[in-house]
Amino acid sequence: MASRWNSRVSIIFLFCFPELLLSAVVTLDSLEIYTTHEWLTSTPTVYFKCNEEKKTLLPDVKKAHAVYHFKGEESFQPLTNFTSKKCKRCGFYEKDRIKFDDVFDEWEFCPSDFTSPNGIYIHSKDKEFNATFLCDECVKRGAVDNLDGDSHHHNEGHGVQWYIVIIVVSIVGSILLMMGVFVAYKYWLKRKRQQDQARFLKLFEEEDDIEDDLGLGPLSDSI
Repeated sequence: MASRWNSRVSIIFLFCFPELLLSAVVTLDSLEIYTTHEWLTSTPTVYFKCNEEKKTLLPDVKKAHAVYHFKGEESFQPLTNFTSKKCKRCGFYEKDRIKFDDVFDEWEFCPSDFTSPNGIYIHSKDKEFNATFLCDECVKRGAVDNLDGDSHHHNEGHGVQWYIVIIVVSIVGSILLMMGVFVAYKYWLKRKRQQDQARFLKLFEEEDDIEDDLGLGPLSDSI
């Protein structure tokens, strides 16, 4: 019950604070080497190392073509731990007494490699080795990242929808504004025409009144 509660608290914490440091412990579950590089001894000295970290000797690995299984409780465990989402440059090596240590393989070791539900990641190289790693916290972190990604895409979808709505409203508003201006202009022309006609008729009426006052009307010749 307590472990289940701790797991839930851990997931909630990671979801709320995704950029904070993460303690994701990585243990070695199994290892099989297919060859050895040191000729001067029959028992190889195999170790695991990430950049800027100490070597982790694997004293149980003594010969090739033998599968070694581990419980995660050995003295050399854990192999490493992730404190962020960044990858590490790690590898398996064999100690060489004369020259530089031999390399089984080096690769970018990432928390995102642990995609299986049980937190297992398998890495192998032809003719060199096959290794299985465990990282439960990496799986939980991956689940949180997926939730963040889904939320981000969901928010992006809503953002695009609102952007389209704003564009449509702007276009419709512009069309209505242009129609309003056109109707107002037509109304102004009609009113101006009516005012001109009324002014023109008023001028004729004023001229008729002046002619009547001066006796210049059509009846003045007959008198």
